[in-house]
Amino acid sequence: MTKALGRHPIHLYRNALAADARSYGPEQRAILNPQEAEAARREIESWPGFAPTPLVSLPGLAAAVGIGSIAYKDEGARFGLRSFKALGGAYAVYRLLAREAERTGAGPVTAAGLAAGKHRALTSGVTVCCATDGNHGRSVAWGAQTFGCDCTIFIHETVSSQREAAIAAYGARVVRHPGNYDQAVHRAAEEAAANGWVVVSDTSYEGYTDIPRDVMHGYTVMADEALRAHAQTGPPTHIFMQGGVGGAAAAVLARFWWEYDTQCPRFGVVEPDKAACLYESARAGHRVALTGDIETVMAGLSCGETSLLAWPILYGGAEFFATIPDAAALEIMRILAEGVDGDPPLVAGESAGTGLAGVLAAMADGNAAQQMGLGTDSRVLVFGTEADTDPELYEKIVGRPAEAVRRTA
Repeated sequence: MTKALGRHPIHLYRNALAADARSYGPEQRAILNPQEAEAARREIESWPGFAPTPLVSLPGLAAAVGIGSIAYKDEGARFGLRSFKALGGAYAVYRLLAREAERTGAGPVTAAGLAAGKHRALTSGVTVCCATDGNHGRSVAWGAQTFGCDCTIFIHETVSSQREAAIAAYGARVVRHPGNYDQAVHRAAEEAAANGWVVVSDTSYEGYTDIPRDVMHGYTVMADEALRAHAQTGPPTHIFMQGGVGGAAAAVLARFWWEYDTQCPRFGVVEPDKAACLYESARAGHRVALTGDIETVMAGLSCGETSLLAWPILYGGAEFFATIPDAAALEIMRILAEGVDGDPPLVAGESAGTGLAGVLAAMADGNAAQQMGLGTDSRVLVFGTEADTDPELYEKIVGRPAEAVRRTA
């Protein structure tokens, strides 16, 4: 069975800087820090509907590919939004409105007070916006609806109508922009400047870092939950996270780095080979912006520009940068839906299993597994970052609806 899984090309770059110098230094601490992450955790845990997401053991798959253990952090049920993004965008909207209240003398405010409409005079005058492949926009729209401000979301031309409808369901105005994700990001920034809106983005760039930092501190919550779940079994030896602009990967890495310092688990970032801005940046030793076609079935990872905040953390601490083809992402969706040798079936969207797909491709490659130190003694942690955020596409790829998969779990 090992030979039947993960046999897809993997391109690997080993970052010697992270392998040799693993200290979370002043540059990284200026970006993300434990105190603000703890404040985000306390706040988010107080929201109605909060529940930790499960860490699912996959012993069947681990045995099939020759790994000691695989733990899959399933973010598909987070706040009913079907993605980990619920932790970031909505939290950043709350923080924005809380800061605005303090600035105008209306604060301090609470999330409960905002949700109850106690500060409607303030919040109704605020419009938030962002560009999205789907999940982040849904989180921002949900946060805007929950906390009482207006919202405009920009999507690019290949975002599905299902994802567009899911965003609009939270009361957001959705604008489709010709071009790719990065072009939609620039459009959102231009419209915000022209209309007095506030961009709530999960990517950062020169002159725009405060809100993306809030987003990333929100993301540390899922890493914190995974870390606590490992308390009884000991830490993982390896963590693999999907790329995108890098914000989520950097947040996960930072949380484990704070906990284990120089003994931090070996960390890898996996990206689509069509949109590998982090991989190319690592090879170059500095942030690289991709040009040309970056569209991939891993829609949430169709990103060509590395986040300014994420880069120092990832380049300082991620030992491996890897790319995989779309076929590997499709395969892992089907593997997880079926369950291997008694593993529970899991609903994973197109971007959810990218990190895990990279692990399987490395094990099938052999040389890559050796470079990563993966084998029967390895304890691997991966993050399943979304469920069926596009139900029609999920059914087309897997061959049955997500609800049918859930019923067999």
